[in-house]
Amino acid sequence: MLATWLPYTQIGGSGKDRFGDLLLLYGCTVLFQVAFKTYDSLWRYAESREYLMLIVSAFCGFALYEAVARVARVGTISFVLLAAIASLWILEMLILRFSYRCYRATVLRNKQKGAIPVAIIGAGEAGVQLLDEMQHNSNSRYTVRCFFDDDMSKVNMRIRGVPVVDTIEQALPRMIAMDIHEVIFAIPSMEEKRRREILWQLAERSIKVSMLPNTLELIEQKPIRQQLREVKIEDLLGRDSIHLDNASVDELLKDRTVLVTGGGGSIGSELCRQIVKHHPKRLVVFDIYENNAYDIQQELLYQYGKDLSLSVEIGSIRDPSRLHLLFDTYKPDVVFHAAAHKHVPLMETSPQEAIRNNVFGTLNLVRAADAHGVKKFIQISTDKAVNPTSVMGASKRLCEMIVQSMDTCSKTTFAAVRFGNVLGSNGSVVPLFKRQIAAGGPVTITDKRIIRYFMTIPEAAQLVLEAGAMAKQNELFVLDMGRPVKILDLAENLIRLSGYEPYRDIDIVETGLRPGEKLYEELLIANRDIEKTENEMIFVEHQPPVTPAELEDKLELLRDALSKNDETEDLAVIREVLHRVVPTFHEPEEVNACQGQTVEIPEQSEQEGQPAF
Repeated sequence: MLATWLPYTQIGGSGKDRFGDLLLLYGCTVLFQVAFKTYDSLWRYAESREYLMLIVSAFCGFALYEAVARVARVGTISFVLLAAIASLWILEMLILRFSYRCYRATVLRNKQKGAIPVAIIGAGEAGVQLLDEMQHNSNSRYTVRCFFDDDMSKVNMRIRGVPVVDTIEQALPRMIAMDIHEVIFAIPSMEEKRRREILWQLAERSIKVSMLPNTLELIEQKPIRQQLREVKIEDLLGRDSIHLDNASVDELLKDRTVLVTGGGGSIGSELCRQIVKHHPKRLVVFDIYENNAYDIQQELLYQYGKDLSLSVEIGSIRDPSRLHLLFDTYKPDVVFHAAAHKHVPLMETSPQEAIRNNVFGTLNLVRAADAHGVKKFIQISTDKAVNPTSVMGASKRLCEMIVQSMDTCSKTTFAAVRFGNVLGSNGSVVPLFKRQIAAGGPVTITDKRIIRYFMTIPEAAQLVLEAGAMAKQNELFVLDMGRPVKILDLAENLIRLSGYEPYRDIDIVETGLRPGEKLYEELLIANRDIEKTENEMIFVEHQPPVTPAELEDKLELLRDALSKNDETEDLAVIREVLHRVVPTFHEPEEVNACQGQTVEIPEQSEQEGQPAF
């Protein structure tokens, strides 16, 4: 090397001696560089550790040369000269590597001149990893202009040359001033409430947002840049994670045979995923739709293999003999009943199917559970059963009555769990909005005044399990769905967070309320007679008791209506009887007219985590 040869030529000795010294010195140095694996490093990604190893390996090589030269008495280099050579050698290696990095950085900057300027919210480990990849990856379409972070020790400092310009609270005005229209949210550990507040603020000014996953485990699986995703509406509506009483759920499910009806559906399949984590003796999936049942079967078998005792049965809850055979074969200890017709507009035009499947199917299942000594039976209900305006809602209210009627006449513990819309379920509005935005619009909503409660599928399933563990007899559990949101706000913000401006880039069109649809759904706001449980997200609503005799009178009226419908195909007969057997059932036009031109969202309770009454 030049750093070695120039000082070395100034000393005495023959050319042969000089060449031997140089060869020995070079061999000792290379030996330690190989040992310290400095040649294995990708210097475009090198950090302080790589440079430290480079320096240490050089010093070790020179030290070895000095030791060998003194022992063998072959060296002609003085200690002072050796120190000078070592210093120049190390300096030359560092200069070469820094020059390479500077050259590469310049080339990348030239390639990224047309890149999108972006801000990163979060100057922590995840944000810095993301910055590193964007700065060193030639395929990056972003150039990071700044960071925002609430850690005041980082504000006004620089990370890899990029300034931390302000706190997150000041991110929006600063980005507007800097003409930045895209932001990457890189704080996986932030609590959901705070995350939601920030995302709503960004959405209001049409700032496009990309997200890192909310778990660092995902980040470790592959390069962090590849983990970026478009913001999901769940991010806007999300809440802090649920803390379950696993001990009580384990007591309910562990070493028990558990039956899930409708086990291939959105809620049913998630219940299956959650149930198997509690090590049941056997999980029985019962569904009439074999494709969904097959999907959840293959998913669970792939994940758990022989460790899971799983049975999948195809059949209908309308068939009493099939149910009795099912219960006699598997003898389930716990039943989660999620099988139902749930689409409101479809049941308006086929009310006879809603009654036969939802009402009499549930009756068949309840009677089979009672006859075969099931320990607990949990009925999955809906907020549409509260003051229903649809056939589907009225049928689910009747399902609740069937469960209530078993209070004093069965050894089985019966209970119902009521919650609202779940994000991502079959027929959910959010996937529809995303498809419409991807197609360039318009986004369609039935009415701009509509408000709805939302919950994620895993959250709903987890709360159903805990409510099941709490159940003692005949309770109607109501899940805290949080504050309802306007569907119009949801559509507008999903458009903004996709990088478009509502009504300019993508229009929002009203299509009119569908049959049976009402402007708002009631959940906890419908009844003040509510009792708290040990879980702050689960409540018990007290309903007037329904005796077996009263229930039988109602069911007989429905049987007669179905019989008349079969003869005359007059759907009005069924609807008329539903009004008689479900006193809270009203026509949607009547309820919606009371709302007027605006629908107000109930104020959030002052106490964090409590529902709005």
